[in-house]
Amino acid sequence: MADISQYKVGIVLSVEIKTKSGGKPLKACTVNIGDEDHPITVATVASNVREGSRLVVAPVGSTIINDEGEEQTITKTTVGGVPSEGMFCDSRMLGWGSGSEGIAAQVPPEYAAGDAPPKNKPGAPGAKSDADNGVGAVEVQGLFEKKMTKEEKKRLAEERRKAKKAAKEAAKSEES
Repeated sequence: MADISQYKVGIVLSVEIKTKSGGKPLKACTVNIGDEDHPITVATVASNVREGSRLVVAPVGSTIINDEGEEQTITKTTVGGVPSEGMFCDSRMLGWGSGSEGIAAQVPPEYAAGDAPPKNKPGAPGAKSDADNGVGAVEVQGLFEKKMTKEEKKRLAEERRKAKKAAKEAAKSEES
């Protein structure tokens, strides 16, 4: 397993879509990894990367385990004409055990830019607190809001009907 102590939490400052390669858009991301005056650029095709995302970054000089299971050192390179000074890590690269390959690992807002990433997947059942950072396992905010259940929809519709009826009765009593 690669040494994840070299990885850092990064905050995506901006995302610019450059090209489409194989149907996936290549994104040039400006990322703050602890030095606000000198953000880095990371090229990615990860679909969940958005402005404001808090992700784990393997900066230049750190090592990852590639698809063949071999250690590989991250170097400054050009991807699709975009200079890249790091790589977003997925759950597999961090040894979190679950999560999709190719989806950038998100971390909670309690982790500042430049912090070491959590050792366990945040919000995972049975995840222990990350004693090194003094931050507990918390739920990571998703990209989409939870849908309402049927009961919640019925209750909301009933409340709206009552409010409409009360407004109608109030208007009727004002006319009288």
